[in-house]
Amino acid sequence: MIRIQQIKVPVRHEKKDIEQKIKKLLHLKKTDPVDFEIWKLSIDARRGQTLFYVYTVDVNLHIKSDQEKKLIQKVHNKNIMLTNRKIYTFPTSGTKKLQHRPVIAGSGPAGLFCAYLLARHGFQPLVIERGKTADQRRQDVERFWKDGILDTSSNVQFGEGGAGTFSDGKLNTLVKDPVGRSRFVLETFVQHGADSNILYVNKPHIGTDRLIHIVSSLREEIIRLGGTFCFETCLKEIHVEGGRLCAVTTQSAGQTRRILTDLLVLAIGHSSRDTFEMLHRHDLPMEAKPFAVGFRIEHPQKMIDLHQYHGADLHGLAAASYKVTASCPDGSGRQRGVYSFCMCPGGYVVNASSEEGMLAVNGMSYQKRDGKNANSAVILSVTPDDFPGGGSHPLNGIAFQRELEKRAYRLGAGRIPQQLYGDYKAGRVSRNYGDFASQAKGACTFADLGQLLPKEMQPPLISAMEQFAGYIPGFDRYDAILSGVESRTSSPVRILRNEQYESAVGGIYPCGEGAGYAGGIMSAAMDGMKVAEAIGEKFGREPITKA
Repeated sequence: MIRIQQIKVPVRHEKKDIEQKIKKLLHLKKTDPVDFEIWKLSIDARRGQTLFYVYTVDVNLHIKSDQEKKLIQKVHNKNIMLTNRKIYTFPTSGTKKLQHRPVIAGSGPAGLFCAYLLARHGFQPLVIERGKTADQRRQDVERFWKDGILDTSSNVQFGEGGAGTFSDGKLNTLVKDPVGRSRFVLETFVQHGADSNILYVNKPHIGTDRLIHIVSSLREEIIRLGGTFCFETCLKEIHVEGGRLCAVTTQSAGQTRRILTDLLVLAIGHSSRDTFEMLHRHDLPMEAKPFAVGFRIEHPQKMIDLHQYHGADLHGLAAASYKVTASCPDGSGRQRGVYSFCMCPGGYVVNASSEEGMLAVNGMSYQKRDGKNANSAVILSVTPDDFPGGGSHPLNGIAFQRELEKRAYRLGAGRIPQQLYGDYKAGRVSRNYGDFASQAKGACTFADLGQLLPKEMQPPLISAMEQFAGYIPGFDRYDAILSGVESRTSSPVRILRNEQYESAVGGIYPCGEGAGYAGGIMSAAMDGMKVAEAIGEKFGREPITKA
């Protein structure tokens, strides 16, 4: 296979334009047939030049490998090379026998992909999920946004697909991937209904509207392969004998059930606060970890597009995204990282609450990203030193989150509290939106967000906003809309595990974002795969060949 990088074509182009470029670069005749597959696609939008799409393609000329090698030597181009794609393979099964089927707590990306691999290889996992199926969960979430009726077990945080289902469905990751896990995850999503362009576009995403159907399809496949799902079923207790897990207790519809098991995968998500408390009560080793808190900020999407694409004709271009970072001193003299997070082009600010009397926000986009506003979290890093009681207790970060969410709930009387950025700087409550209105899911009201974050965090936030305006003019515009509070950026807890992904309590495998080992759909799914691999390397099962 021949890989060609840096194929530049105009924004408006056809497949034949790429073919012509390939033939020219490889010194082929115009009549020669060319089979190619797109491997990567990005847009070159550097200032001062015409916009281009930039392709990396894999070309199959249906010739022998030694002929490919001679051809590459002949064309002598640093952007043309031989390539062998890394095909993901599950490790050889171990020999230790399981007495009972493994239990996976949580059906977010980590839990689903762990279950998928285990099911494919004969382990018949039992997945327990406190929330509902994705479609039922969607109905509960939409009712909450419309009427304010919160189901504390079925919401933006809890239910099939995890918290990422009601976000943007971003699939980019910085995790190094020498064994092909990332490609496997993307291909699995495509097999279950995602657009095939996620295999190659820069910063791929699926969108909330598509994710609901995809995770449901993946669940059906896991069941077909021998797995079982129990929804509206919460992990209530773990039972340990001689330093090893022997059983778990679940609760569903008020009824408890004791399940014998050798293995428990804790893919519980970053908002499973009651589960963290239960695990700490059973002395499962864990620690408080840093995360970040702040606001959602909205701008007109067209403003972001015009800047990022340098005023070009926007026809045919995807809604633009951005990433901004700064480091600024806070009110106590400490340097704090301030940065954008989970940027949602053409998206919505959503009420992402999961506990009564508390309020948290997140961002969400549909597959088309055709909303009028761009939104992103603008957040400040926090460490255990910021938590009440510091890092002396592993759950102090949860206490810090809860206090901020209680303030947000009080400020908005249960609605999303908002403030124009100019009014936030001036310390006065906004009365009206400016040149554009908020795109929000859930009731909103104006409030004084200066009362929300700790006082020492306001100076670095304002300083960073001014720096961001140097990158994107208008970022600090008076009528930019702030919404609070963004508090669920990542888990405030890390459940400790060894190099074999196992807790000090034998048979328990902490996994994914909630356990502190991932930060998004892709990294969580890949961590779920790693845990499944660790189980496969230790325990033996007859493999199931996928039909």
